Amino acid sequence: MLRLIFFKIVWALTIAMIAVFINELVVNSRAQGSPLSFKPVVNPMLGPSSSALINVGARFPPCMKLIEDVPPSTLMPCLNNTANPPDRLCTVEEICGFGGFDGKEPNQWFRFIVPIFLHAGIIHILLNMLAQLTLSAQIEREMGSGGFILTYAAAGIFGNVLGGNFSLVGVPSVGASGAIFGTIGVTWVDLFAHWRYHYRPVRKLVFMTIELLIGIAIGYIPYVDNFAHLGGFLMGLLVGTFFYPVISVTRRHKLIMWGFRLTAIPLAIILFVVLIRNFYTSDPYAACSGCRYLSCFPTASNNHCKGTGLTTTTTTSGTGF
Repeated sequence: MLRLIFFKIVWALTIAMIAVFINELVVNSRAQGSPLSFKPVVNPMLGPSSSALINVGARFPPCMKLIEDVPPSTLMPCLNNTANPPDRLCTVEEICGFGGFDGKEPNQWFRFIVPIFLHAGIIHILLNMLAQLTLSAQIEREMGSGGFILTYAAAGIFGNVLGGNFSLVGVPSVGASGAIFGTIGVTWVDLFAHWRYHYRPVRKLVFMTIELLIGIAIGYIPYVDNFAHLGGFLMGLLVGTFFYPVISVTRRHKLIMWGFRLTAIPLAIILFVVLIRNFYTSDPYAACSGCRYLSCFPTASNNHCKGTGLTTTTTTSGTGF
């Protein structure tokens, strides 16, 4: 019973995500006649089409702001398209759903939040929920539910903010990995704050670094958004520094920790404000033309990570992990 109480937020999140995923499958089934998208191509994560993911709330900048290269009138495969090249085309506004834009510019800001609860397929949700019910659950037990949910939410949202700024604008993204990487960031806070109490801390740091590099490498696989990983990890470090319960046996250590805490929160707020403002008022590619390569390995098939990334020749233009 105590174990369930400790993990109540993690369990609630997991149940909600499973319920949302079932709804995704229902949406795709109604559109294509199958809960999993097999036509015109197979979703390798074994889940809905990209159009269906956008329709249920994936992070997709053309639904969130006016993008000159992908205006609301841009045609892309409808939810019920099963042909390649597509023979059923809908406008971006129709695919975005949620009542459209009502004659105004796109402003579905909630797509910074909703994607945390969405997943690209069965493989995707199984991997994320495994990590969530192990690592994230352990962090909740150590931090307490209040600090955990604030860190988890901040990391997940910031991962989407970072991706919204620098990922290809025509590629939708979903997944809780930004929030989960935030909990990974908390484990780094624990290691450095309690360095002297960890068994073989240098060895542990090496293994944690390797694990982080593997996570970043995974971010280059198709259907995976590396910015969610990077942004979530960074925000997990900052917010986790403030909320993680640190044991200080000396006054010097206590002062150092409070110095980090008082610096971390303002820095986190500044990052949120600057990047959200940049998303809505600037061309992120102009601000950092090379940043897209942090989540895109250039090949001929993706036009060497240039352009919008949107294609009307397939229903699976990409999703985030």
